[in-house]
Amino acid sequence: MTEVSRLPKPVSASWEWQQQGACRTLPTDMFFHPENERGPRRKAREMAAKAVCNSCPVIAQCRAHALAVQEPYGIWGGLSEEERIEIISRSQRRGIYSVS
Repeated sequence: MTEVSRLPKPVSASWEWQQQGACRTLPTDMFFHPENERGPRRKAREMAAKAVCNSCPVIAQCRAHALAVQEPYGIWGGLSEEERIEIISRSQRRGIYSVS
């Protein structure tokens, strides 16, 4: 579960970037896997979601948000859950990224 203490304060300026997201009008199930989705079906869905992210004008903000709050589910900023975990773990080992 997302640790609420890491979430940004509810200031509209903190969230305005989301209004420009390429994913804004797309179905959420494109970015969040259904229970027990595995193998080729999951890979295909993730690739389609990442293609949307790759053309998104706010990919950097989205990725930064997902890493900062450690979003546990879905494709955010072109990264899967596993990719975000790896980045955070690698950064923590190097002492670059500190998670309180």
